[in-house]
Amino acid sequence: MRDRILETAEKLFWRYGVKSVTMDDMARELGISKKTIYQHFADKDAIINEVVGMELSCERSDISQLEIEAQNPVDEMLQASRYLSKELASMNPVLLYDLKKYYPKAWNLFQAHKQQHMMKSIRRNLEQGIALELYRPDLNVEILSRLRLEQVEMAFDPSIFPPSRFSMIDVQMEFLHHFLRGLLTEKGFQLYNHYLEQSAIEPNNP
Repeated sequence: MRDRILETAEKLFWRYGVKSVTMDDMARELGISKKTIYQHFADKDAIINEVVGMELSCERSDISQLEIEAQNPVDEMLQASRYLSKELASMNPVLLYDLKKYYPKAWNLFQAHKQQHMMKSIRRNLEQGIALELYRPDLNVEILSRLRLEQVEMAFDPSIFPPSRFSMIDVQMEFLHHFLRGLLTEKGFQLYNHYLEQSAIEPNNP
């Protein structure tokens, strides 16, 4: 039952955002009483924290596999963009904003993941790209790693990109291609264009 509750909560959070989903909504979706949910979880916050922790763990596993399979840092960046598009397709744009504003413990889980895992992954990609002469040698890896992290988070901010006007996927892809193009050497651009020709991912403004 505990796993069913978590699976249902995740589905509802991703569809409607976190704040708008109540314990009543979860109970109704599951066809059980709220009392049954409270037998497994102290409150809604406990469910949110566990769902977020599970999702971040899955993401770490997926990204680790992606890094293994990628042919080079440019390929890795583009594969990561495909992965991100797939994940965002089923996610309500307000989800991350809800965590930041109303659920500090879950938000801190995301921030720890960002600093401990995402930052490390981006930094490693940049360093490898420079070593392989796919990225420019004069890049400041520390600054650009932080920039890329903040780009990912910024796309979720409804005060900057209102969901009524912007697709979160479009914003993320625009950021990714803009960021990646700024890194590339001529050798890197040749690879980048080769991969674009082979994939469905295309920047909005070639």
